[in-house]
Amino acid sequence: MAAAGDQHAASEVLRGISRHLNCLNEDNKATRKRALESIRKETVNKGLPSGILQEVFSSLLKPLLKCLSDPTEKCRETSIAIITEFIRCVPKPEEALPYLMPCLGQRFGDKDILEPSEELRLSAVELLTLTVEVCGKHLAPYLNETINILQRTIVDPFPDVKKESCRCTVGFAKSVPEHFHMQAESLVKPLMQTISHQHSRVRVSVIEATGAVIQHGSGKNMDDVLSHLAQRLFDDSPQVRKAVTAVVGDWLLNMRDRYSYFHKLTPLLLSSISDEIPEIRLLAADLWRQAGLQWEKENENDIKDKMDFLLSPPPHYPPGVERPGLGCRELVVRNLSRLVPAIAHDVTDWLVPTRVRTSQLLCVLLLHAEDHTTQHLQPLLALLYRACTDTERDVVNNCLAAAKLIGTFVPPPVFLKLMLEHVTTPSSPSHPWTPLMVLAAVLGGSSKPLLKPHLQQVVDTLVQPEVCQEYQQVTYVEQLLACVDVLLHQCESDCGSTSLQLLQVLVTIQSLSTDPQLSAKALESVHFLSKVQGLDLLELYRRHMGQLLDWLSSSVNTWSSYSPQRLQLHVLLTQSGPVIGEFLNQLIPLLHNCLQPNRDMEMRMSIFTMLAKLLLDAKNTLDSQGHFSDESEKFLRDILLPNLVWHAGRTAAAVRTSALSCLLALLHGGAVTPGQLLSLEEKLSPLVLSALDEDSQMSRLLACRSLSATLRLVGTSLHHEALNKIYPELLKRLDDSSQEVRSAALQAVALWLSSLSGGYNPDLCAPHLQLLFQQLLLHLDDPDSSVQDQVLEVLKNGSSVHPSLLQREAEAVRDKHRSPLHCDLLLQHISSLHTHTSHQQNDAKHVQTEAGAFTPHQNQNSVL
Repeated sequence: MAAAGDQHAASEVLRGISRHLNCLNEDNKATRKRALESIRKETVNKGLPSGILQEVFSSLLKPLLKCLSDPTEKCRETSIAIITEFIRCVPKPEEALPYLMPCLGQRFGDKDILEPSEELRLSAVELLTLTVEVCGKHLAPYLNETINILQRTIVDPFPDVKKESCRCTVGFAKSVPEHFHMQAESLVKPLMQTISHQHSRVRVSVIEATGAVIQHGSGKNMDDVLSHLAQRLFDDSPQVRKAVTAVVGDWLLNMRDRYSYFHKLTPLLLSSISDEIPEIRLLAADLWRQAGLQWEKENENDIKDKMDFLLSPPPHYPPGVERPGLGCRELVVRNLSRLVPAIAHDVTDWLVPTRVRTSQLLCVLLLHAEDHTTQHLQPLLALLYRACTDTERDVVNNCLAAAKLIGTFVPPPVFLKLMLEHVTTPSSPSHPWTPLMVLAAVLGGSSKPLLKPHLQQVVDTLVQPEVCQEYQQVTYVEQLLACVDVLLHQCESDCGSTSLQLLQVLVTIQSLSTDPQLSAKALESVHFLSKVQGLDLLELYRRHMGQLLDWLSSSVNTWSSYSPQRLQLHVLLTQSGPVIGEFLNQLIPLLHNCLQPNRDMEMRMSIFTMLAKLLLDAKNTLDSQGHFSDESEKFLRDILLPNLVWHAGRTAAAVRTSALSCLLALLHGGAVTPGQLLSLEEKLSPLVLSALDEDSQMSRLLACRSLSATLRLVGTSLHHEALNKIYPELLKRLDDSSQEVRSAALQAVALWLSSLSGGYNPDLCAPHLQLLFQQLLLHLDDPDSSVQDQVLEVLKNGSSVHPSLLQREAEAVRDKHRSPLHCDLLLQHISSLHTHTSHQQNDAKHVQTEAGAFTPHQNQNSVL
């Protein structure tokens, strides 16, 4: 009865709009437009009951669909709007599908879309979305038409059309899942073409649509989709990354064939656990936890023993880290053999974000794998060695964190067997330090009780020459130091048994380092090594110095300027301070061997320079025990003197210069006695005097100063013949091109004059003194006033040797000087000296006379 009433009411409505329907065929577009508006007003806008609208819609559908091809845009727009309202309001919209879907398919699903207006294409897709929502399973017969439309609209140029198409795709997949899978793969290509659209909201919509297509599809296109989704994990938009996380998590939980894709989906979801946005991290962790719990329930019989007995975490589990559930761990363990090769590939990708994410993922996987990491240790180490050469610091840090987890979960005997071999023979000649870097991280993750039995094995490897002396790159030395530091901090007092070897490595590091900061760090490690044994630095060196010197002596015959042992010796002698004075019986033979004239010149030069610094402070270094004086004569005779002999060449001259500096330091430092110096004077003086003619200004200066030091020590004890050989060579240096050498030569001349003691006969040696005075008087008229003043002081101080001779010579040249002032001052000084001398003589005669007068008186009294 109600249906009949609806039909009657519908007939009345249709009679009322019949004229408007006829107007839809008019040529005038305004007439068609008014007609459509009137139809809209009299139907959907009038609030008619749904039953009446159903009858009216059945009659109006064909004319309205025909208007979708109207040349006027406004007419097409109005017709789409009317159809949309009818679909929304009528109780049985599926009755319109036989006409609606073919028409929409023809208009919007052909290869060339006929609708030029973006807004109308959007309205049409919204109409399709509405149809999917209200018709549901009734759309199954129109699968092809719907898929064709979505194929075109997903790649539509208008972003809003793309988003609406994706929303429609999700709804359609859920509405007809039994049929959708047959055509689902045809949507994959347009979706993947749109997934990198510049608008983030479009990308989010595409990702959600992709999730529905794959989940309700056949699964054949999973590989085509995963690479694109993986790229979206690096998207700048957090919403896009969140969408990927949600989709992948949904697949892991709900996809029918998910077991076949666990190894491909797991890394995508676990990558989001390291996302920079907390919301995404929490979402990923929650989805992953759900996936693990679901897997546990589905495989409860297989893992029953593990569920009962493996609930507690392993010992030395990383502090502050929540242990993943059993299901999550099992998912990773069972797929790790497939994941490790993929990680190894992506960690060397050319894109930095990919490498960073991959290295983060590696840490997460190893945290899940725990002791099962042992089965994959070889490829994991190879992977880490390559990744640690990355220029991006984040990649390296993540890989070192992963290596630390290896140390936590893998027993030391297992990883040391592989890694120590890699340290000894690095596989990469360009990056030999990577095994050391990874080893330091692995040792840092290992526990002290497990590592202690293998401490000696590790240290024995590090101390090998091919490990600690072969490479001098700063990075290599840094990583070598890192390994030592890890052992010191992990084992502390247990390092006492390997103290010598660790000290050898630390000394080598300091000797090879060209970075002052690195050398300082190595020295701090030496202090720490002494501290963990309850010693100070000097006590540590005292304990091992004998063995260290034997260690160096074993290879001394092969030393050259490029040998690290030369630098190791330098570190030992400079850091051990007074301790080295206790081991002269081992040090002197070592120096004697490496400082022979036939050894490498540059090596000798550097060692002499080092010894000069030590000899200047001999009381606190070489002569700390007062025993160096017992060796100093041998040191002079067998080590220094042979190296002062002249040889051609600039390098040989540099060696002589360094030997002279060492000689001067020996004379100044007080480590040689006057008696020892006198015994070698006949051999030493000719060599030092010949050095006064060296081309090197520094050599001439050192020679002058060495003569001064010698005269100061033993000048008064020298024979007059030895003294007379010295001054002519010094006089030559008064004309030296270097003002500093001239000044040093004048100082030496002054000391020579003061060395003329009672054993030197001025009258017998008058020709020598005359020559000396003449040359000095000549320089009293030097153009340099400072030289004049210095010469005047020398002559004043030396005037007491033979005043009359000096007076005669001064008077002879006075009138020849440009400025006789200095000569006059000298003559005045000599005159005052004469006066003082005559007074002394008169006083002596007076005393003698009184003594003579007194003596007879005494005699007389005695006779009486």
